[in-house]
Amino acid sequence: MPSREQILEFLQTSDTVAGKREIAKAFGLKGQEKIALKKLLKDMAEEGLIDGKRTAYHRMGGVPKVTVLRVEEIEDGRPVAVPENWDSEAGGKPPRIVLKEQKKGAALKRGDRVLTRTEDTQNGWVGYPIKKLPSRTEGLMGIVEFDGAGKPWLAPIEKSVRQSSPISDVGGAEAGQLVIAERAGRSPRAGVKVVEVVGDPLAPKSFSLIAIAKHGIPHVFPEAAIEEAQAATELALSPDHREDLRAVPIVAIDPADARDHDDAIWAEPDPDNEGGFRAIVAIADVSYYVRPGSALDKEARKRGNSVYFPDRVVPMLPEVLSADVCSLRQDEDRAAMACHLRISAGGKVTSHRFTRAIVRITHNIAYEDAQAAIDGDDAPQHLQHLWQAWKLLAKARAERDPLELELPERQVRLNDQGKIEEIAIRERLDAHRVVEDFMIAANVAAAKALEAKTAPVVYRVHETPSREKLIALRDYLGTMDRTLALGQVVTPGLFNRMLKDISDEAEKALVMEAVLRSQMQAYYGPANAGHFGLALGSYAHFTSPIRRYADLLVHRALVDAYKLEQPAPPRKLDLPEGTGLADRDKANLQGITDAISQTERRAMEAERDTIDRYMAAWLSSRVGETFKTRITGVQSFGFFATIVGMGGDGLVPVSSLGREYFRYDEKAQALIGENSGTTYASGDVLELKLAEANALTGALKFEVPGSEGQSIEPRGKRPLAKKTGTAKHAPKHTQGKRGRPGNIRHQGRKQGGGKKKR
Repeated sequence: MPSREQILEFLQTSDTVAGKREIAKAFGLKGQEKIALKKLLKDMAEEGLIDGKRTAYHRMGGVPKVTVLRVEEIEDGRPVAVPENWDSEAGGKPPRIVLKEQKKGAALKRGDRVLTRTEDTQNGWVGYPIKKLPSRTEGLMGIVEFDGAGKPWLAPIEKSVRQSSPISDVGGAEAGQLVIAERAGRSPRAGVKVVEVVGDPLAPKSFSLIAIAKHGIPHVFPEAAIEEAQAATELALSPDHREDLRAVPIVAIDPADARDHDDAIWAEPDPDNEGGFRAIVAIADVSYYVRPGSALDKEARKRGNSVYFPDRVVPMLPEVLSADVCSLRQDEDRAAMACHLRISAGGKVTSHRFTRAIVRITHNIAYEDAQAAIDGDDAPQHLQHLWQAWKLLAKARAERDPLELELPERQVRLNDQGKIEEIAIRERLDAHRVVEDFMIAANVAAAKALEAKTAPVVYRVHETPSREKLIALRDYLGTMDRTLALGQVVTPGLFNRMLKDISDEAEKALVMEAVLRSQMQAYYGPANAGHFGLALGSYAHFTSPIRRYADLLVHRALVDAYKLEQPAPPRKLDLPEGTGLADRDKANLQGITDAISQTERRAMEAERDTIDRYMAAWLSSRVGETFKTRITGVQSFGFFATIVGMGGDGLVPVSSLGREYFRYDEKAQALIGENSGTTYASGDVLELKLAEANALTGALKFEVPGSEGQSIEPRGKRPLAKKTGTAKHAPKHTQGKRGRPGNIRHQGRKQGGGKKKR
């Protein structure tokens, strides 16, 4: 018989799952010896030496050879996971297991469940993913309901989840309350158990809380990060080591309700360059306060970016830094990274240099107030100079001919109680364009400055549309009697000219959406592939380090490249000394940029979901009213429409169009009535009745009012629909969102509510 120590060593070193059978085989046990082994293993389990079951044992405090892990965070681009089922009382703190990269499949993200083969190495636990498992948390936020027999059920709040789940443990929750639940067992019949009661699902803060929980957004700072942030506030600002720009009338132009101010601008005529201007773009010097390798830095990297909701912000940095010490506030000395620009009379940036500075912002001014001052007769000189310099930058921008898509943005305005006051399309002002063009100039300068020193660069990359996307766009435009020649070099100007030639506004909106769908997803990376949308060869994000980790990396690279290091902090503050780019970050820049690209997409989805819920809540009191809408997408199960001038996407199920059979023409993106020829096509404008508005899921449902005499305003030219195939529709339909491409406007600037354009 093997000893206890021999069995533990075997379990530790075995390359495969080791149960009673494998142990017996390894030690050559037979007959009565197997019975004795069974008793020995039971004794070892009772003594706390091993854990598991007879088909798969492992050392207590260890991890099974094959087990389910849950990704807890993305660290330096690598997923770090913990065992999904872990007995903390018996095994203590769960081990952190670094997952090796998968060769196939999508990258893992926080919250994913993975069946994994594990290995205990000299450098710690590592895991080799076998396959990704369905999420156990999907749809497990919901509303508690009781049926006629008094049995509790969890009603889902996600559009993709349609079935309620039985609740085995209600956890004190009451009917109608929003709760977070988890599976009570492996079988679906086991139901779910309530683990947290959120409260009133229609309370002002619930919509953002739903998004935070659904997308797994970190929103509680570790104590160590808060302590470091507090210590960093005591760092001194010395003009001996910084350029003193406090006498320069630099202004920060932001949304009226901005929660942080990370950029400010100044310009004046250049005496050495007739018709040109000197300008300064001052950016919060976050790298001075957030040191590489610190707990604060690790938490900022895990978050990747701030997430902005109508009622709150989940910041990348603790509030003492993001809203106070780092924020460029009026009449207060602040640390800044200053980008000095010289702009020619033709709008070209002829030179740039970077310094670390002390600034004192003259004014924090809202976009609307800045625009009103310029439109009036009392604009201060520093604003007049900014507008004059911007007109030069705008001239150069027009020559560059970047992609110009008029993409309306919905703005949710809340009152002091957090209730919806208004939802409207945000007005686009020249004041927005002024700041955007200065930010673009500084971002380009940062990329070129680092390239000049052959230093690492975190580029903002937006690649040219793929051939597959262009072919799809060409085929779609063909249904509208428009052509797209693929033999030519594709430039943003090609799309701009196409849109300029369309006089019909409904058709233009349709083509604009099609062009948007043809664009590639923007991302961060250390390899330069240009920025197609902005028509720029080199582009980085430099201007928003309070809310984006990518910008913080660019600042650190500039510190190294241009020797902008600051004196070491006092020992009593217990902060790392350097403020440049850490060597380990330089070596793993690809992994880091992959991770922050994922957190950006996570934030976009969470913000969009929340706006959808606010929109549905806003419209819930108007169910039964008719609205002027435009069809934005057509599928075999129905068509999607958005309310003109307001936004808000909803589905019209094909089953609600009456008894007539409607054929789906995929090429024409239309539903065509077999008998009447009634056609519903993308771009059509028509009156629809709002049938449902579910604030919890964010879903809207429309109906065609009346079965006769519906007036449809076709968009531009419409092709003759041909009867092809045997397309069918079924009364049962799948309600879901249309696929929406990633954003391509990456000026990196606030537009409202503290949220900035990416």
